[in-house]
Amino acid sequence: MQNQYNGSLTGTDSTANSFFLRGALPVSAFGGDWLVRATLPINNFPDPVKGGKTTGLGDFNVFAAYLIDTGNPNLSFGIGPQITAPTATKDATGSGKWSAGLANVLFNTATPGFQWGYLLTWQASFAGESDRADVNSGAFQPLLIKQVGNGWYLRSTAIWTYDFETDNYNIPIGFGAGRVVTKPNVTINYFIEPQYSVASDGDGQMEWGVFAGVNFQFAK
Repeated sequence: MQNQYNGSLTGTDSTANSFFLRGALPVSAFGGDWLVRATLPINNFPDPVKGGKTTGLGDFNVFAAYLIDTGNPNLSFGIGPQITAPTATKDATGSGKWSAGLANVLFNTATPGFQWGYLLTWQASFAGESDRADVNSGAFQPLLIKQVGNGWYLRSTAIWTYDFETDNYNIPIGFGAGRVVTKPNVTINYFIEPQYSVASDGDGQMEWGVFAGVNFQFAK
């Protein structure tokens, strides 16, 4: 359960919020190992037609990254397809389009006390409502984690975005903290990460925000 609050949007005097119900699961299929992640957002976005803001389900996204054997147990690298379904309950909270693309993930745990990696995604629309704008977008999420002891850690994971249709982009930088707590059969990870945009172009881009959440990892 994660939440992205955008306290200021470029070109507007409004805010936005997305609450993510998200699950990730390693699976074995087609002779290999995969990481599957699914996300369903609940969005509170400005409504460009009716004015004000509106709340509703967003578009459902899932990707499956095939984990390639790197020969290094400390290095995980995966790539595979992703698809987004137009499940939004309001026009303002979703794209109205079916989109498909690729997801690429890398994570390195070789250095004790410091982990790093990234999640890179791209998708483009191929079907959906003909009167809605086409989708062709990319996102890059650097993952920087520094362990500081007793389960506490520092983090920077803000998502950089680029819209290939409009050339709009946003590059935020995050700096936050979290803690991992181990319980019988479950590991709990809670965090908060303030973020600030250092470069952007186009209306509706986040100027500053806060990413926070709590993750539960269940033992098999």
